Amino acid sequence: MRIPTRRERVLDPPPRLAELREQCPITPLTYADGHIGWMVTGHGLARTVLTDPRFSSRPELRHSAVHEVLGDGQPPEEDVPGMFVGMDPPDHTKYRRLLTGELSVRRMRELEAGIAATAHELIDRMQETTPSGPADLVTGFALALPSRVICDLLGIPYEDWRSIQPVSERMLRIDSSAAEVKECYRIIFEFLADIVSRKRKDPTDDLLGGLVESGELTDAELTSVAFQLFTAGHETTANMLSLGTYTLLTHPEQLRALRARPELMDGAVEELLRYLTVIQFGISRGALEDVELAGHVVRKGQTVTVSLPAANRDPERFADPDAFDITRRPSGSLAFGFGVHQCVAQQLARSEMRIGYGVLLERLPGLRLAIPAKDVQMRDGAIVYGVEALPVAW
Repeated sequence: MRIPTRRERVLDPPPRLAELREQCPITPLTYADGHIGWMVTGHGLARTVLTDPRFSSRPELRHSAVHEVLGDGQPPEEDVPGMFVGMDPPDHTKYRRLLTGELSVRRMRELEAGIAATAHELIDRMQETTPSGPADLVTGFALALPSRVICDLLGIPYEDWRSIQPVSERMLRIDSSAAEVKECYRIIFEFLADIVSRKRKDPTDDLLGGLVESGELTDAELTSVAFQLFTAGHETTANMLSLGTYTLLTHPEQLRALRARPELMDGAVEELLRYLTVIQFGISRGALEDVELAGHVVRKGQTVTVSLPAANRDPERFADPDAFDITRRPSGSLAFGFGVHQCVAQQLARSEMRIGYGVLLERLPGLRLAIPAKDVQMRDGAIVYGVEALPVAW
């Protein structure tokens, strides 16, 4: 079996995932090169795989979920110093420790005023360009907000980022060839290596500048760290802001409740993260030894792909999981992963979403889709699910 990818409804995972989860939370999976592995669709088993040290994140020990979807269209992860998402402890721990303080809840609170100011500035610009719309919320707000924030945090000139952003987007599309993706990697790494080199000569008061001054990382490591934060720090949040807005606009009763009770915003963000789970193909681990899971033996060397969308719709964990309910009590969503590899920048993403949605609803009380909902084109061909464009009026 291959990973199911066909959706029947744009906001729901492929229905085949639910069928497989009901039959058994772990299912045999055939990867593009013939390698036999497993796919986990149950929430409890997903948490087990993501926390069990017998499962490795090292790329040479696993097949990526994206590679399984693409066949030979996606190259293996680059084997470069500092690529900590593909490391196990204790190597992974070194980089995680360096970043934890910079991306802590306290640090995110310090950034909130700046995030809000940027959000208001973007709305001002949209209204100046077209007083009542229509406008594309993706380019005008959802992509611009997290991109500006991550550039400020890392100390990357925003105008420089704007020239490289199309390359980042192309790198994350599943219809890009292996050669195209490798070329995107090269372009972005060279761009960030130049930023790091400049900061080495003239340290600045930002996250990358602080890492340079710590003296703990080489330029190659700093470039890899910047690459991971740069690419993950805007693509996922941008898609959550635009797809989340689409979700609210197509669930008017939920939108009315949120407008009437702004104190529900934290819960609404958590519910959107769970309900949408934009990392649509999951994440993979490689077995370091034989491991029994739900009565099945995963053999040493086999890959287990965790379907995050399926796990976040598991009725064993979430009551009425296919319902979008902003009053739902948050309870263990895996949208940011789980265990030691849980997204290090998750608090930044939460702050951007909470503030971004809040500013949108405050400044644009008449916000609505400018085209029929069925005509909004989805980003089916991307690793991170979302909308290609979101025409809105207000």
